[in-house]
Amino acid sequence: MTTPTRHPQVISTAQLDPALRTRCEVWTRVMGYFRPVSAFNVGKQGEFAERLHFDEQHLHH
Repeated sequence: MTTPTRHPQVISTAQLDPALRTRCEVWTRVMGYFRPVSAFNVGKQGEFAERLHFDEQHLHH
């Protein structure tokens, strides 16, 4: 059995003009439908940040 692993956040060193930057909205599936993470309450946002991500293909071997 393969253990799920945390994927570190990607940190980019690309230089962008602050005027060209825009806010990124992250959506996730909750109970069969999609919701923006920004609409979650504080507890749910904390839970979302702690989620483990895994690759299903590696779990079937």
